[in-house]
This record gives sequence, structure tokens and C-alpha cells, in this order.
Amino acid sequence: MSGICSERVVVVTGAGRGLGRAHALAFAAEGARVVVNDLGVGLDGEGASMGPAQKVVDEIKARGGQAVAHAGDIATSDGAASLIAAALDAFGRLDTLVNNAGFLRDRMLVNLDEDDWDAVMRVHLKGHFLPLKHAAAHWRAEAKAGRPPQARVVNTSSGAGLNGSLGQGNYSAAKAGILGLTLVAAAEMGRYGVQVNAIAPAARTRMTEQTFAAAMAAPEGADAFDAMAPENVSPLVVWLGSAASAGVTGRVFEAEGGRITVMEGWRPGPTADKGARWTPAEAGEAAAKLLARAAAPQPVHGARQDP
Repeated sequence: MSGICSERVVVVTGAGRGLGRAHALAFAAEGARVVVNDLGVGLDGEGASMGPAQKVVDEIKARGGQAVAHAGDIATSDGAASLIAAALDAFGRLDTLVNNAGFLRDRMLVNLDEDDWDAVMRVHLKGHFLPLKHAAAHWRAEAKAGRPPQARVVNTSSGAGLNGSLGQGNYSAAKAGILGLTLVAAAEMGRYGVQVNAIAPAARTRMTEQTFAAAMAAPEGADAFDAMAPENVSPLVVWLGSAASAGVTGRVFEAEGGRITVMEGWRPGPTADKGARWTPAEAGEAAAKLLARAAAPQPVHGARQDP
């Protein structure tokens, strides 16, 4: 099997369904050997099953590819370590890590329980950090042993992490944290041959189908383009996870349907410098003038926009 990921070994977390499944199948179609991780939990993170991961492995093998299943909890150090070990044990190397696993516990902030906050932070933010930590340790060791890798990490943020989303304070905070983690990892790991980027995808998955059911419904007609199909996001992820993306690191991309956008993040806008300490009244007057010159912020997802 040939393709832009031929002979690469790719780990995809949360790959039993939705975006992760689409990524795993797309990598395999481009020649990668894939470790399919999925804890097999419900939408709220409850329960566990090897079934979803094994089903994707079976799909890959039926198409002539190579894959193994991993059902460990990647939000634990032991689970994340075993994930990296699974790639090394099965295929003798690791080239790409795609952090994708997650679930939702949506509530308005005044109704959001501490347990729901902690659970979402754990799976999204800690579930990115720990696999990245263990993969990075392996790649650093390889580089120091004179075998510099062409390693790639693709993290999964969200429009909620970029702009916020009503009823998703925990999810938005975790996804924003992933962006910061991506920037730091890219800066720290570049010397070892590791590139780290993030995507903010929009697609129809278990996590979005209830919230955006009408907007994300599949179009009718065999030839109609399904803009919200998760498979639309995977080509960018595969390219970022391949050696072909050399030189691209520390970047964030939005991906939806046929659209790819490079996000430009927080950049300094209008500035005023008095050269001395402001009084509160002076600071307020200066801030008001700066705001009048600044671009309007992007709206929070789900917030009512006045005409």
C-alpha cells in the first residue's frame, strides 16, 4: 500500500467513532499502520468497551491495511504509556500522534457541577497532555540516540476553544487549553524533530449531532456534498501527520466541509502607552479609544446576535 503516509505508524485517540474513526481510516488509506485507541465510553464518558476500537481495526484490515486496537484510558499515565508502547510493540516505531478523544458534559455555568468540570478537563486536556508527554519522551530519546524522527502531533481543539460556546464552559476552557499546549509543545519539541499543530474541526459526530442537528443533517441525493461529514476534516489531518508537512508547526487550522482556514490567534491590536502610570479615569478613556479602533470579537457560539 502506498500513499503520503506509507510505512508511518500513527496513533489516533478516540478513534472508534466520528472524527477519530475517519482519521484512522484515512491514514490507513494513505499507507499508515494505525493504532486505534478508544475507551468505548458513552457520550458522557460512562461505560467502556473494546468494541468500537476493534470494529475500526477490522475495517482497516478488510481494506488491506494494518492496525491494532488499544482500549486503555489515555487520561492516565499508565494508559498513555501503554498506548505508545502498543505502537512500538506492534510496529516497532511511532511517527504520528493524533489526539482526538473527548466527550461532553454540557451545562450552563450556574448549573455546572465540579465533577462535570473535572471530567471534561480530564479527558480533553489531560488526555492530550499525557499521550503527548510519553510520545515526546520516546522521540527525544530517538533524537539523542542519533535517530532524529520526522514526528508529527495533531491536537484537536474546537471553535468553542477559539470563541467560546454557550453551555460549554468546561469544554470551551479545555479546548482553549489545548491551543496553549500546542504552542508550547511545538516550541519545546522542534529540536527533536517533532512538529505539533492543532485543528478546530466542525463536523457531524455524536458530540455535535444533538446540538446542531438541523444544521448538520446530511444532504439528500447521492451526489450532494455532505459538508458536515467527518471525513472532510481527515485529509488535512493526514497531511499534517505526514512527512509532507515539513516546516509546519505551532499552527492552528479550522477545517469544515471544503474549507481550511489558518487561524492567526491572539495578536496585538491598537495600543496606547503613556510612559507612566494611568489613573483609572485615564485608563478607561484610553481603553475606550482603543476599542473604537479594534476589530470586533468573534461571537460566542450559540449567543444571540443583535441585528
